Amino acid sequence: MTQKKETASLVLALIITSGLIGLAFWWFTSNYASKTGTLTNQTDQSNGKTFTQIKNVPSGLFSYGGSTTWATIRRDLDPAIQTVWPQFRLRYTHPDKGTPSSGAGIRMLLDNQLSFSHASRSIEDKEYEQAKQRGFTLVEIPVAIDGRAIAVHPSLNIPGITMQQRDDIYAGKITNWNQLGGPNLSIKRYAVQGDEGDNLEIVPSPTEAIRKVADNPGGIFEASAPILVSQCKVKTLPLGRNLNQLIPPYKQPFVPLSECPSKRNEANTPAFLNGEYPLTRRLFVVVKKNNQVDQQAGEAYANLLLTEQGQEMIQKAGFVRIR
Repeated sequence: MTQKKETASLVLALIITSGLIGLAFWWFTSNYASKTGTLTNQTDQSNGKTFTQIKNVPSGLFSYGGSTTWATIRRDLDPAIQTVWPQFRLRYTHPDKGTPSSGAGIRMLLDNQLSFSHASRSIEDKEYEQAKQRGFTLVEIPVAIDGRAIAVHPSLNIPGITMQQRDDIYAGKITNWNQLGGPNLSIKRYAVQGDEGDNLEIVPSPTEAIRKVADNPGGIFEASAPILVSQCKVKTLPLGRNLNQLIPPYKQPFVPLSECPSKRNEANTPAFLNGEYPLTRRLFVVVKKNNQVDQQAGEAYANLLLTEQGQEMIQKAGFVRIR
């Protein structure tokens, strides 16, 4: 009888212990899921099809700035976002000094002048360190791929250049177009800012650089393909890893500039996507991770861009969608 009681007590103890373990496991998993579920929803919501499906879009006026490459994207994107989320008011902000650029945008973000920023390059180590010293971190969220194009005067008669020849031009090793089979013309480089080297003129904007190249038969300027290939006063050169594989930054057949602006060349996004074209880069939304409304605004903006609707607008602007 005593043995039966001991057995029954042991079974009851095992049942109670198992129940307590099960209850503890349920409590832990439920709380963990509730905590991580919010993050999962915030991360995965960018898989939605339209802007209306994005959650946690804050209210207020949010300043952003940065890379001029984004100009053709934000031109149509911002009004579309405002239509769906009128309380999420966006304002592009120019730097107090100098011209807009990826570096200027990140610098303004570090100085609390912006809520988030556009960038056409990765965050540099020194910028990560500066953010850390200010008590927050920077996060880059890729949203598109951009092809870089090289603009020259329409009269320049060469089939294209290789990546090595491009690098040699920038390094000052090639200084005349006759070294590449062209006319006897000194090469004159134009850049907006952030570049250095011999025979280089810094100009205030891509528009000014395009105007300079259009006026100078020896001029050259590198910028985003969607900006350059559609221009009427300059042409863009095919670019390749070798002379036997020159890939144009525009879709073929080439539209003669004489037919512009009624017809314009378009960016060769298929070649940017499959890697045939050798000069591409990613575009980022740079977010200030500080657990405040600026972080919420930057993440919401990136999530909007990563929806099907946002990616379609990126593609329409001449860039490569990443989703």
